[in-house]
Amino acid sequence: MIGRLNHVAIAVPQLGAAVAQYRTTLGAEVSEALPQPEHGVTVVFVTLPNTKIELLEPLGEKSPIAAFLERNPAGGIHHLCYEVADIRSARDRLKAAGARVLGDGEPRIGAHGKPVLFLHPKDFNGTLVELEQA
Repeated sequence: MIGRLNHVAIAVPQLGAAVAQYRTTLGAEVSEALPQPEHGVTVVFVTLPNTKIELLEPLGEKSPIAAFLERNPAGGIHHLCYEVADIRSARDRLKAAGARVLGDGEPRIGAHGKPVLFLHPKDFNGTLVELEQA
């Protein structure tokens, strides 16, 4: 059901500093910052030959990333994103198998302009999983 790894998301306390580190220290190609108010984050993508790294900074006090950074002040891996061919079909199959879909269960448009869903970390070995329709 799951396809390729789309990205690994890392929550960061200061997006500018993280971007500079990836660009300067690692020599990576980094996108421009993209505010995502519906998700409570500002994101940038680091392009790698085989996937992407998504750097997330809180956007507003109610951001889920703000709560994550309270528990992990230096930042850290927040979630993994896998591609699926049909997000609604994947959701239905996962729910039938007992997995919990976060939110209202309806896909929302993510940072790539495609439908996304998040799955409860307790159902996936402590890892928050994002599914993105390919």
